[in-house]
Amino acid sequence: MKALLDTHAFLWWVTNNPQLSSTVRYILSDRNNEIFLVQLQEVEIAIKAQLRKLELPELPEIYIAEQLEINSFQVLPIELRHTLQTYYLPNHHKDPFDRILVAQSQVENLPLLTRDANIAEYGVSVLW
Repeated sequence: MKALLDTHAFLWWVTNNPQLSSTVRYILSDRNNEIFLVQLQEVEIAIKAQLRKLELPELPEIYIAEQLEINSFQVLPIELRHTLQTYYLPNHHKDPFDRILVAQSQVENLPLLTRDANIAEYGVSVLW
């Protein structure tokens, strides 16, 4: 299985947060699955850490890179076709990070691992 990981799900997985669903835990624990973090989510994490809305144990460039490697997650680069897909998205969500996540899910036909109910309004496959 291939899937996109929302930022909160990534952070809850790497911190063993009990808010992470058992379904997502099962998917992430199976090393045969290909799990992707969207390139822009690294920016989101860095911004939140800088604004002190998120506390990381290390600098973002160290922490994120280590967690990607430890968990065998891949980074899905943002391509022109992904950014242009955002033009066609209804305004269910104003968050640009979530909009690019939805666009990549649509273009790549990948399910999203997220608990964000607004994302399901886009008609993408959501697993939680």
